[in-house]
Amino acid sequence: MHLYLTDSPADAMPYTLLIRHCGQLLTLTGPPATHPLAGPDQANWHIIADGYVACEGSRIAAVGRMTELDESQLTPATRIIEAHGRVVMPGLVECHTHLVFSGQRAVEFERKLRGESYLDILAGGGGILSTVRATRATSEAELLASALHHLADFRRYGVTTLEAKSGYGLDAETELRLLRVAREAGRRQPVRVVPTFLGAHVPGPEYAGRPVDYLTMLVNEVLPQLDPAEVPFVDIFCEQGAFSVDESRAFLTAARKMDFGLKIHAEQLHELGGCEMAAELGAVSLDHADYLSAEAAARIAAATQGHTVAVLLPLVPLFLRLEQYAPGRAFIDAGLPVALSTDFNPGSCPSKNLWLALSMGCLKMGLTPAEAVAAVTRNAAWAIGQQQECGSLAPGLRADVLVLNVASLPEIPYWLGENPVQQVIIGGDLVEDNL
Repeated sequence: MHLYLTDSPADAMPYTLLIRHCGQLLTLTGPPATHPLAGPDQANWHIIADGYVACEGSRIAAVGRMTELDESQLTPATRIIEAHGRVVMPGLVECHTHLVFSGQRAVEFERKLRGESYLDILAGGGGILSTVRATRATSEAELLASALHHLADFRRYGVTTLEAKSGYGLDAETELRLLRVAREAGRRQPVRVVPTFLGAHVPGPEYAGRPVDYLTMLVNEVLPQLDPAEVPFVDIFCEQGAFSVDESRAFLTAARKMDFGLKIHAEQLHELGGCEMAAELGAVSLDHADYLSAEAAARIAAATQGHTVAVLLPLVPLFLRLEQYAPGRAFIDAGLPVALSTDFNPGSCPSKNLWLALSMGCLKMGLTPAEAVAAVTRNAAWAIGQQQECGSLAPGLRADVLVLNVASLPEIPYWLGENPVQQVIIGGDLVEDNL
């Protein structure tokens, strides 16, 4: 095990919070500092035995071994949490969700179990179109209440930062409304929300058969109304039945000229080349990638110097009963950084259990427990541009910390589907409703 120690500067303020006697303190720190963890580095980060985390207000002040704790920084006002030998780690970073929508599709789930295909359901007005109709018909207040409900659930699973995509409006007015709701939901509760514009989910129903016209509308009428400081990323679904590689390239190029960061849903069902195209444009993440080959992953890793993250979503093929899972083991071996997420949405993954996704990343994608933990913390933070704020336990980062009900790292994926969270600290504050 590696150790990571910090010395308290002479002018440090007293600690406001101390988590002590951590059996295994998963810091997720260690080189490289300039890009996500990839290759052997994805598992080779620092773990401290019998460690502590000290906070000053909303930030981490010091991390180290109990034998190095500077007790002079403690005051009667310091809140002390006893970890009692349990695992302590960074808050989870959920880097791919479709947080804001209305309704659910349980009836369609039952129809699929009876043998109906998605195309049959879509032809009857179901599928994504049913969610779009429900979302368009739902008030902003109702959408906000739903988003807050989902965020409370995510928080109980230990998620402290979350990306929220639009994409269930498919017209200018509703897509803008979904982004407003995502931002307001972030302000109303402790979990930080990072909005992403996914108006290019599929063409809106009014643009059936005219994908280029729909993308032109988004570029001309929606993107100019968005501030990249508030909505930092633009995403597109590059797949048969959605948008082609050429259409996606033109859209992402336009978004890049408007200073948005880029993401892509690609290689989910077919290997079309969308991941390599987006990587060439500097995309921060390539999401799904179930059909991305190891050879293409190696080319992407080399071309981007390891800065672009493959966000893998193992609960989607599980829920859809598909055989193809992204070859995460091959990606890591090829030097491509890997993150894991749920892809929470009403159609292909109605689950907020990122711990289950972590386990499935091990079971179906070949990740080790250490690699999988990095995939839902440090690399997930890189996938949404939040690596300077969260994803690791190091001085200066936001004090987002989890105390788990397990004693060792391998137990995290081992307890399949269980929520190991005992306590959640967000921004230096213990979240009382997680107790």
